[in-house]
Amino acid sequence: MVTTAKFKNVITTEDELRELHGWPSDRAREKTITALDRHCRAIIAASPIAFLATTNADGSADVAPKGDPAGFVKVLDDNTIVIPDRPGNRRFDGLKNILSNPGIGLVFLVPGMRETLRVNGTAELVRDPELLETLKVKGKLPWLAIIVHVDEAFMHCPKAFLRSKLWEPETWPARDSLPSMATVLNDHAFAGKANVEEMEAQMLQTNKDDLY
Repeated sequence: MVTTAKFKNVITTEDELRELHGWPSDRAREKTITALDRHCRAIIAASPIAFLATTNADGSADVAPKGDPAGFVKVLDDNTIVIPDRPGNRRFDGLKNILSNPGIGLVFLVPGMRETLRVNGTAELVRDPELLETLKVKGKLPWLAIIVHVDEAFMHCPKAFLRSKLWEPETWPARDSLPSMATVLNDHAFAGKANVEEMEAQMLQTNKDDLY
């Protein structure tokens, strides 16, 4: 665990944490199931986006979104789901993590639904042609498939969404009040020397032509 002298009151053990805040209720403890039931399947089928959390062998973490039309994550059986991995920037941060440490955590979101479904397990990367064929969109196959072997699943309460008011459009900031992707990349990757307008046009075209 990394700590610095900047903070004086650091919690370093579970005992300290429990002494401060106690233990979960019976309902919170017992809500975890070890296989996907009809409720989990319904939420996965309705979800157009999931966030995948992975870590490498050294413990460095990464979280990345995966999205497609609702139902893009397929349930193969009660303990196996498959997630298509489509064209991207080839950084492969999460995929590299899976190769060195198969542990994975997922959060499934459904628009307008304040609760989320959490799924934890282990993952592997596969290229079986017959499987990739079932994940085709607009005639295009994914690059590969992420197979998740489910160890546990449970619902997460709505408090984060209630606090954040995520699904309330009137609370959303104006998009033009925040920097564009090209503006951020120009500062982060090109020391402010790139042509932002050209970069924005290129990214728009790439998103149009190479989405699948």
